[in-house]
Amino acid sequence: MKKVLALSAVLVMGALGMACGEAASNNTAANANKAVANAMNTAANAMANAANQAQTAANAVSNAASTASNTASNAMSANKPAANAPASNMAANTANANAKK
Repeated sequence: MKKVLALSAVLVMGALGMACGEAASNNTAANANKAVANAMNTAANAMANAANQAQTAANAVSNAASTASNTASNAMSANKPAANAPASNMAANTANANAKK
């Protein structure tokens, strides 16, 4: 990511240098400078788009991992008894029913 940003910065500075340089002596040179500046801007835009796509992909992977983690956590929680659930009295009730009176 740092390389993408550094390359984009170099391209932008080069394009600015060409656009803000001395006035050309003829129209051909001026047009050539504009064409180069446009090419540099196009390259910088392409690099920015590539960086955005990489970030979007990273976000998608992160979201998928979070979803998987949450699903697993929820599945584990579903198998545990509630914290406030009363203890089962089935054994005590059975013993009392079978006791001689």
